[in-house]
Amino acid sequence: MSISLSSLILLPVWISMAQIQQGGPDEKEKTTALKDLLSRIDLDELMKKDEPPLDFPDTLEGFEYAFNEKGQLRHIKTGEPFVFNYQEDLHRWNQKRYEALGEEGYGVIVLNPNENYIEVEKPKIHVQSSSESSDEPAEKRERKDKVSKETKKRRDFYEKYRNPQREKEMMQLYIRENGSPEEHAVYVWDHFIAQSAAENVFFVAHSYGGLAFVELMIQREADVKSKVTAVALTDSVHNVWHQEAGKTIREWMRENCCNWVSSSEPLDTSVESMLPDCPRVSAGTDRHELTSWKSFPSIFKFFTEASEAKTSSLKPALTRRSHRIKHEEL
Repeated sequence: MSISLSSLILLPVWISMAQIQQGGPDEKEKTTALKDLLSRIDLDELMKKDEPPLDFPDTLEGFEYAFNEKGQLRHIKTGEPFVFNYQEDLHRWNQKRYEALGEEGYGVIVLNPNENYIEVEKPKIHVQSSSESSDEPAEKRERKDKVSKETKKRRDFYEKYRNPQREKEMMQLYIRENGSPEEHAVYVWDHFIAQSAAENVFFVAHSYGGLAFVELMIQREADVKSKVTAVALTDSVHNVWHQEAGKTIREWMRENCCNWVSSSEPLDTSVESMLPDCPRVSAGTDRHELTSWKSFPSIFKFFTEASEAKTSSLKPALTRRSHRIKHEEL
């Protein structure tokens, strides 16, 4: 293990500090002076002494990294995942390299509002029995209460035997402002995506997620158009008619969205649609739950072309070409 220059400088200082702290009150003045000295030491500058220059590539490929067909970030030559400790014992430099790579890479937010509630025990409601307010003799009321308790005990035992996992009666409390997938999508947009510095945002919306995205567009149309570059829907169940998506939304979706649907046809084969929203192509599988996985190669190519088209101001011609990609080209 190597020891940096900064470590050699600071080691005697901290030993001296420990020795002074062990002294009596007469050492207080020395301690104050030493603390003043330490406050003037710029640790960041000391750490720079052994560092290579903070001169990093401008592209992901410049770092020799790329995303493979599974969407995983891998080193181009070795195929290994990203390594943070590229330079041993140089944490600051490694952190700066990581931040520079992040500026050229991708941030991912996963929305999964299927369990947007917490379960809590349902409060018990005390019901006053008629015997408590009647004029029955105390002995008779006691017998009735005993029978009632025995009956409840047997019923509770039966319920536990029938469903041992449910020992307590539970109720669902929905998360505030996230009580539905649609609310969840709008909340994440407002509090995270809209406030981020990202200039190119891409959506992959599966199944009901497509419906939630359309609802997001209805509520935040101008914001979505200004920030989102392309949207890949996978077997989406949205319906622009039922959701009352306006003409401008439908036009934007035709140019910037593509829906990979479950089909026995080869990947990217055009599939007819009755809805005037966005192109529909085969995901290369007839299994709904595999549509995202099977169409990933085509989706990443779709996103790449969208980003390039946005840069070169050729975005209107993008989707018409992308959604007709032949399977052989992949």
